[in-house]
Amino acid sequence: MYSSRPGLLIGFHGCDESVRDDIVSGRKNMVSSKNDYDWLGKGYYFWENNFERALDFANNPLGKTKILNPSVLGAVIDLQSCLDLLDTDYLRLVQYSYQSLELTASKFELELPVNRSGKGTKDLVLRNLDCAVIENLHSIQQANKFRPFDSARGVFVEGAELYPGAGFHEKNHIQICVRNPNCIKGFFIFGGS
Repeated sequence: MYSSRPGLLIGFHGCDESVRDDIVSGRKNMVSSKNDYDWLGKGYYFWENNFERALDFANNPLGKTKILNPSVLGAVIDLQSCLDLLDTDYLRLVQYSYQSLELTASKFELELPVNRSGKGTKDLVLRNLDCAVIENLHSIQQANKFRPFDSARGVFVEGAELYPGAGFHEKNHIQICVRNPNCIKGFFIFGGS
């Protein structure tokens, strides 16, 4: 298990043009997402090397959010200590976290959160359970005085099949959640968005 990922990568974040410009200019800091349904827990969200997916999100945000001037913020990211859900060992940690959460819920007769589809889609885009499991794992790391994860990274299958029986879908992507803002080495504007 290699928690440190060497090298830099590019991430894209869909947002309003004014937000993008304020962050790139340094007038404002990026705001960490803290929703109970965030896919990879709390943090700063990016699509790995996928400008088009970020722009699609800006044009079609979830829920009641309205983006007046859809745009994309680019970032150079060093994942550092990463909870990489493309690695079997980390998948096992997440599974352990779920079992721990399930045991606690059972002990105190609580209901576990549930992942749900969003309006107009069959995809599970409201990931309350996944968020709770990831946040629980971060709590376990902290309680055991293990090095905290600076970031999380996962592959998500989303959207319609590209063709009948396909294993590829129109919105597949790798998503990154940065918990430690020091992982973000800089912001930039890409293209004419």
